[in-house]
Amino acid sequence: MVQPRSPGVDGGSGGGYRWVADGGRRGAGGGLRGRLDALRELIALSRTRLDGRTLEGAGRVLETADERYRLSGEHTVVAIAGATGSGKSSLFNALAGANRSQVGPRRPTTAEPVACVWPGSRPGAEGLLHRLGVPAHRRHTPADGSSELHGLILIDLPDHDSSATEHRAQVDRMLELVDAVIWVVDPEKYADAVLHERYLRPLAGYAEVMFVVLNQVDRLPGDAADQVVDDLRRLLDEDGLALGEHGEPGAAVLALSAATGRGVGELREALGQFVAERGAADRRLAADVDAAAERLRSVYVAQSQVGLTERARAEFDDRLAEAVGAVATGRAAERDWLRYAERACGSPWARMRGRRGSRWGTGGSGAGAGAAGVGAFTGAGGPTGTGRTDEGRAGALRARTGRTGAGRGVGGRAAVGRTCGGRNEAGRSEAARNEARRNEVGRTGAGMAGAGVTGAGRAGSGQSGGGRAALWRNGVRRGVVGRQGMSGHLPSAGAAAGGGGEPAVDGRAAARPVVEQAVRTVAGEASHGLPAPWAQAVREAADRGAYGLPEALDRVAADAEESLRGGPAVKPRWWTVAASLQGLLSVLQVVGLLWLLGAVTGVGEGTAWVSGLLPALVGSVGGPTLAWLCRVVARGPARRYGQDAERRLRSAAAGCGRARVLEPVAAELLRYREVREQYAVASGA
Repeated sequence: MVQPRSPGVDGGSGGGYRWVADGGRRGAGGGLRGRLDALRELIALSRTRLDGRTLEGAGRVLETADERYRLSGEHTVVAIAGATGSGKSSLFNALAGANRSQVGPRRPTTAEPVACVWPGSRPGAEGLLHRLGVPAHRRHTPADGSSELHGLILIDLPDHDSSATEHRAQVDRMLELVDAVIWVVDPEKYADAVLHERYLRPLAGYAEVMFVVLNQVDRLPGDAADQVVDDLRRLLDEDGLALGEHGEPGAAVLALSAATGRGVGELREALGQFVAERGAADRRLAADVDAAAERLRSVYVAQSQVGLTERARAEFDDRLAEAVGAVATGRAAERDWLRYAERACGSPWARMRGRRGSRWGTGGSGAGAGAAGVGAFTGAGGPTGTGRTDEGRAGALRARTGRTGAGRGVGGRAAVGRTCGGRNEAGRSEAARNEARRNEVGRTGAGMAGAGVTGAGRAGSGQSGGGRAALWRNGVRRGVVGRQGMSGHLPSAGAAAGGGGEPAVDGRAAARPVVEQAVRTVAGEASHGLPAPWAQAVREAADRGAYGLPEALDRVAADAEESLRGGPAVKPRWWTVAASLQGLLSVLQVVGLLWLLGAVTGVGEGTAWVSGLLPALVGSVGGPTLAWLCRVVARGPARRYGQDAERRLRSAAAGCGRARVLEPVAAELLRYREVREQYAVASGA
């Protein structure tokens, strides 16, 4: 028994079509129209991400829908399909009420499609028949012209198992164009593998626009017809074909005999109800969209939740901070602040020794030594003593140049001599590189000797401790002179200067592994779980952003270095107070010493030394004590200053990474979310 079908598509009420003002064009019901629009948008968003063959099927569905909607919505095209000898032409004639299709023992009998048109309230059948390719001489009208089938276009197809190849191809073409199909089987071949495997099983999603008719039941004795029908239902269920039972939508299964007319009236009634709903075309197109969405499922549905987590973003920022040596920069800035405080709060005698030591260091080793040796503080605007190489102050090679030594180490090795921020666009030209090479040969002999002693902050050890040597000329870094071997030691001065050892290394090549690893990691996190085409798009976006990222990070680090060269922007007031006290204590010390000298030489009274002893002791002991107290007090502000420098460089590097890598990756993920939303609408999820 045929179950009533729900009117409209997607649960909508009323007919599946609606006529518009021009009297001939009509639109789909709201649900299907939205799905078609979503599928069209899906294809548009995916053209640059998926190949044409993947989207070809969905494109054909849209073309079919557009073509069908341009034609009559008052007519329903139903094809009768079946195997050789199943009696489909006999059933066609029984429904038409006359012999409109040839019947005979010759096989195949039906060589061309035959049509029978029940006129509707509006014209338009000719366009549908032309689309189907039914010859004009094969178009007929019913004998009785019964009103219950008004709007029906019934097509008798050639045999789907015909020995003629062109017949089978014609059947396959027309099955893609009709609104509904009546499959006619007979008791002998209802279980034919060709029918089930080639047609019914792949078309299981079209159950709502499908009838399955067991013909020739008059040849079955007794209740054998019921048994065959039950077995047919079982096979259809195994094919995944939903059956219209118990009020559920699905294929109608009937038993009849076209020869005797038994059951034909029931099929006619079912067809009349089906045609009157005017929803077959929408249901057929909805099934087409379902099939297209299922084929595209693997390229749109992710295996797991996708997106770039905050943890992945934080790890990416940490790796970029490591690449530019943010931690080392902060520590060097902290040491710089302490040196500035020591210079400001130290005694006048200590400052004089520092200036004398700075002049000696500059004169003895040239600019190279000034940047990398004893006078490491000179570039910052103040000298330090020649003996102040302990604890890495001179080993930092400069407060700013020490930022990438440990930060850019790969596998636990510090990349000494790597400039993250000392290159500019012009410096990447061939002329600038040649100039840098000349710089290295002419200026780094003594400088590298100094670096071998103090470059790592461990006098005499020569080990890399987070610093790097760089040449400066007129305030601009000219080239990289330091390089760390696999053992973790700096090479000799002769080797660094080109005297038979390894040549200097371009900082860009040295920085690239850390940056590339960071990009690969964040791209892997972002693409995890995505369908293959979209995962590839995310990785490509990350790779495009990674191109030039080391150079961009170099410029970021160079800006940070330049901002730290002058020391703290605002000098604490207590430095001035401490300096004044140091001056007062120095005066006391000088006065006391002169008093004592006068007492010893006999200029004053013999007991005058007692009066000079107190100011001499106060000046001599108070100065170092005040300097020690200042160092203790300066630790907290110095730590905050270093942390602020580290934070600024970390933030700048993270901003560079976001602009070049994270934002393009996020844009690809956003595009995927957009197409995923469109896919959900198109698939009806």
